[in-house]
Formats: sequence, structure tokens, C-alpha cells
Amino acid sequence: MSDILLVSEVIAQRVFNPLYIYLDIVFLVGLCALLAVKKKFLTLLWGIAGGILYMIVDYGIFHLLTHSRSIEGGDLFWVLLWMSMSYGITNFVWIWLWFSKDRHLFEWSLLICVWWIAAPMLAATFGAGLSPIKIQRTTGAYHGYMALILVLGYGAAIVYNLFQKKRERRFPLGWMLAIGILVQFAWEFSLLVGGIRSAEFVSFGDKITTLVVNSLLETNLGAVPIFCIYALVTSRYTESLKKRAQPVSFLARVEELNAKKVFSVGKRSADTACKRAEEEQAE
Repeated sequence: MSDILLVSEVIAQRVFNPLYIYLDIVFLVGLCALLAVKKKFLTLLWGIAGGILYMIVDYGIFHLLTHSRSIEGGDLFWVLLWMSMSYGITNFVWIWLWFSKDRHLFEWSLLICVWWIAAPMLAATFGAGLSPIKIQRTTGAYHGYMALILVLGYGAAIVYNLFQKKRERRFPLGWMLAIGILVQFAWEFSLLVGGIRSAEFVSFGDKITTLVVNSLLETNLGAVPIFCIYALVTSRYTESLKKRAQPVSFLARVEELNAKKVFSVGKRSADTACKRAEEEQAE
């Protein structure tokens, strides 16, 4: 019974130095500028859309609707606005890059992960003496709804794959699952290592429960819808926001994405290389 209660009422808490906010804003501006310089405008717009979505969910639903948010030492609206834009941009940008199997995926991934790990340590060292901010939310009021979205998304994708005779056009469920779990896990793990996530929790079990439950559920619930959006948008437009010279159908785009390999630039066929060049012409 206690285990059931533990999973249904996970407390997601963060305690951090205020300097962390300002350092992270600098990083976000730099990340967006770097995406713009590399002409990854589609990825950039998707990241900004992710930040707006996170704010709607975090402030509109978690705070105004379910009253599950609380804060000490800061203004709830502005702290949530920063948090939403921070993790909305980085998470959505990273997921987009993973689904695209970007040729610089390792570098982008390393940039985000290194920052997530280093930022809290930098803030703790150079912001010593500043009063910490503590913000937390309970999850019992909405985790069931999130689980419903997870079931509907993966359920629909599984049923589609069962009836799709052409293997090349089936949804890459393993890839979706890996991205959905690992992106959130990297974020949660970095917060835990940096002393931000569950900082005031005494029980190691409580800390791990938050990490595991959030990693399996919170970003993963959007993996299937995000993949569908990515395939649909990129079937018509390139990263530079130009229309593709030869637009394809949604299912044909899924087939293209399944044909791509990660970290195999020198091994692609001539046809795949041409398609990749068309999509990444801005680079």
C-alpha cells in the first residue's frame, strides 16, 4: 500500500541558488543564437514552442488549476517562466535533434548535458551567500492524466504498427521510447547530482522514486505525438524554413527517417545523402 501511495504522490522539488537562473538565461540565449547561426530555424522555433507549452502546463494547469505548485524565496510566475523556457527549449530542441538524427547529434547532446551538470555547481560556488529558492509540486492530481496520454500515444502507435505491412513505414517505437525516457532521465539525473532535485529529501528512496517515475512518464508521454509532428512538418519544410523541393507524404517521410542511421555520415547511400543534403541545405 505504501508503494502505491509513493508512486501516486511523487513530490518534484528543487532547491537552487538564484544565480542559477541568470547563468541559465545566458546559456539559453547562447543556445538559441547557435541554432540560428547554424540555420536550424525549425529546431529553434520548436524549442521556443516547447517553452511556451511548458509555461501553459506549469503555470496554467499545475498552479492555477490543480494548485500543486508552491514556492519559497522567489516569485512563482517569474521563476516558472524561466523554468518553463529553460527546460522547454532544451528538452524540445534535444528531442527534435534526436528524431532528425542530426549529423552533429553528439555535439548538441554533449553541450546540453554538460551545462545541466555544471550550472548548479557554478551557481553554488559563485553565488555563495544568496538565499536559496525552493519550488515544488505534488503530482497526485494529474499523473493519472499524464499516464492516459502515454497509453493513448503508444497504444495508437502500436496498433498502427501491427496493421502496417510495410516494415519501413512503421513507427520506430524503440527509438521513441529511448528518446522519451533518456531526455527526461538526463535532466532529472543532472538536477539530482547538482543538488537541486529533492535536495531536502532525507530518504534515498524518495529521491530515486522521483527520478524514475518522472523519467518514465513526463517527457515520454509526448514521444509519439512529437515524432508525428516532426515527420509531418519535415515532409514539407527544411530546417531553413524553406519548402522542400520534393515534398513527400507523411508515411514516406517516416520511411525516410527509418532509413537514416545515427553517426554514419560516411555510410549512407547516394539517395539518402541527397535527401539529407536537401533537408540540411541551410548548413
